Amino acid sequence: MLMRNFIERERLVSAPNYHPLPVVLTRGKGVWLWDIQGNKYLDMITAYSAVSFGHGHPRLMKALTDQMEKVSILSRAFYTDQLAPMLEKVCALSGLEMGIPMNSGAEAVETAIKAARRWGYEVKGIPAGQAEIIVADNNFHGRTTTIISFSTLDEYRQDFGPFTPGFKSIPFGDARAFESAITPQTCAFLVEPIQGEAGIIVPPEGWLKEIRRICTEHNVLLILDEVQSGLGRSGKMFAFQYEDIVPDGLILGKALGGGLLPISLFLSRREVLSLMTPGSHGSTFGGNPLACAVAYEALCLLEEEHLDQRSAELGAYMTKRLQALNSPLIKEVRGKGLWIGLEFNENLIMAWDVCLRMLSKGVLMKDTHEKIVRFAPPLIITREEIDFVLKAFEEVMHELEKEHIV
Repeated sequence: MLMRNFIERERLVSAPNYHPLPVVLTRGKGVWLWDIQGNKYLDMITAYSAVSFGHGHPRLMKALTDQMEKVSILSRAFYTDQLAPMLEKVCALSGLEMGIPMNSGAEAVETAIKAARRWGYEVKGIPAGQAEIIVADNNFHGRTTTIISFSTLDEYRQDFGPFTPGFKSIPFGDARAFESAITPQTCAFLVEPIQGEAGIIVPPEGWLKEIRRICTEHNVLLILDEVQSGLGRSGKMFAFQYEDIVPDGLILGKALGGGLLPISLFLSRREVLSLMTPGSHGSTFGGNPLACAVAYEALCLLEEEHLDQRSAELGAYMTKRLQALNSPLIKEVRGKGLWIGLEFNENLIMAWDVCLRMLSKGVLMKDTHEKIVRFAPPLIITREEIDFVLKAFEEVMHELEKEHIV
């Protein structure tokens, strides 16, 4: 009754723009979450990679509380002692030179779009108002009106027009289609190196390296959205490192805030970001000392504890175990690191039903596009905890196979 009460109260006052699982959570520690009735669940969602370090990591909590006792919010009207160290750290890790701090991933994407267009006009010489950005089909970069303008999915666009012009979309993973789409007005290619919301879609090997070559040859900025794939999630610090390249722009968020508060970044070369003059862009909360202190500690934690390597090793183990299930209900298992998408055969079962059954077994998962579930635990997860998830998932598959007589 208590659980139902909170759910009904939220439904009454909160717009129905989400479809939550029927559980009311109240506490988290490490990879675990508890509901208001004391039931315990292993978190395989991690707020879509925002909680890569687990809930309440002691080092990040200390960084948060230490900075809170000093100062939290100042705005960029002043210099602080927290922004430079954080940006220096992330630039050193990524190979880029400058950054603009924002709050949400969508804000960082919007920042990248503005910076790319300005570079296109002031450096490449594109005629005013004609800059064009190429994107990929089935992309997900956020939900602002400009970003949904270049989405190819109707569910993100319905009744939200008119849309922002200046974008064209090509098939994800198709280098030839990308090169064919380039015109003298093309200033950038904005793309996820691995598509997350689409269901952990990994492009063909060598594709990103070829994209890098094409962008260089045609004087087009390569901007990678690694809000979800970055910071160890894919088994590398950044997913672009699988192809041994460096992009012209990099968008980060989610895990950068250590699962404690929002912070995002657009990183780029000095040639691009030095064009962003005072008044051209900003954010009251962007780059605040509190967020920067936590982000700096999160970056140190990733590096010192080799969480990207841990993600690669445990992700390979988990992927192999899932593929070994060999269930007729499963169409494909794919992913990189601790970021795995499992797609079910169409018309047999709904991914939402699988998530409900996993909930009853103490595992929190979420569906996407009706037929896909994603496995994205905190990077601190142990093999034993992964085995707990796999055992529950195997039981659910056996139950469903019996019910569907397959």
